[in-house]
Amino acid sequence: QVQLVESGGGLVEAGGSVRLSCATSGRTFRTLSMGWFRQAPGKEREFVAAITWSGFNTDYADSVKGRFTISRDNAKNTVSLQMNSLKPEDTAVYYCAADRNAYPTHLAREYDYWGQGTQVTVSS
Repeated sequence: QVQLVESGGGLVEAGGSVRLSCATSGRTFRTLSMGWFRQAPGKEREFVAAITWSGFNTDYADSVKGRFTISRDNAKNTVSLQMNSLKPEDTAVYYCAADRNAYPTHLAREYDYWGQGTQVTVSS
């Protein structure tokens, strides 16, 4: 079993930055691919970013490419999402997720473990 706990959300003005972190425990972290998803009110959960277990490969949704950066620290069992140039449309609950597959996908249903989510609100 894997436990995921997100932190770092909050209220930020448009154009600002926020860094989200996800602490993990349980199953060996370095064997897991990790992803970030988000869900706005009335919308489906959508893919944001993912990173392979080694950290060598990353993937981003087109809407965040160039603004968000996913990273991981296998020594500290954490994965982070640095979000810059935030826009009001980035407002959502952000979820950290773990995937036992070697290469993570954009599909939420493929992920095996989820955190409880952290709210990010971007004011205009």
